[in-house]
Amino acid sequence: MIDAHHHVWDLSVRDQDWITGPALDPLRRNFGIEDLPAAANGVTATVLVQTVTVREETPEFLALAEAHDLVAAVVGWTDLTAPSVAEDLAALRAAPGGGHLRGIRHQVQGEADPRWLCREDVRAGLREVGAQGLVYELLTLPHQLPAAIETVTTLPKTAFVLDHCSKPPVASGELEPWAGLVRKLASRPNVTCKLSGLVTEADWAQWTVEDLRPYAEVVLEAFGPERVMFGSDWPVCLLAAPYEAVLGAAEALIGGLSAAEREDVFGGVAARVYGIG
Repeated sequence: MIDAHHHVWDLSVRDQDWITGPALDPLRRNFGIEDLPAAANGVTATVLVQTVTVREETPEFLALAEAHDLVAAVVGWTDLTAPSVAEDLAALRAAPGGGHLRGIRHQVQGEADPRWLCREDVRAGLREVGAQGLVYELLTLPHQLPAAIETVTTLPKTAFVLDHCSKPPVASGELEPWAGLVRKLASRPNVTCKLSGLVTEADWAQWTVEDLRPYAEVVLEAFGPERVMFGSDWPVCLLAAPYEAVLGAAEALIGGLSAAEREDVFGGVAARVYGIG
């Protein structure tokens, strides 16, 4: 079993400036690899994903992956708009643990411009990500999906992964326009999707699996199980549920799939996307 999406941070090293307001207070502490309840839940490999747009974080994560067998792949950050993006990516891959670098992500959800992904300097960086054999992870909100669709269509040689199903409005129960946009994105063969982050888009205090099901069904139908992978989004998920509950919800949501399809969602897809042996 592969957990395709989790984080760690040490507040003594740097602040996580996105942790703001009392609602996020449970996250304002250190979370390390040793705190991740992976083994107890049958997880044998993970993908460690960036949290801040700070150049120093990715080499630190690569070193963590080198030191911990559990971390099989790292999705880091680099400035896609920098003229030196090719050299920057090559330097990361040459750093200690650089062989674990399998992808790049930027917090597009925080960009004021809903068409940030369509900027030519951004796309030049995305082309380079693909040219170096890395995937690019789309951290978008629903209103940014049109730009994502244009971008993945324009860059068919770059592999993209949609994080957290693009954060659908689970708490309100609305499906459109999110569902239609996700289906359009899924029609592009160079995109896979993480079944992750849904519990924190629901009512944190009283969500149920049935609240999540319509969104999971859209994703599974649009991408097919062969392009969907489980991710816990730990420790962010702790705002709404412990690790075991997130895993249990995912198991319930894919319970109608065949055994082979469930194996794909819980490991096979991540193994293929991130080159995990």
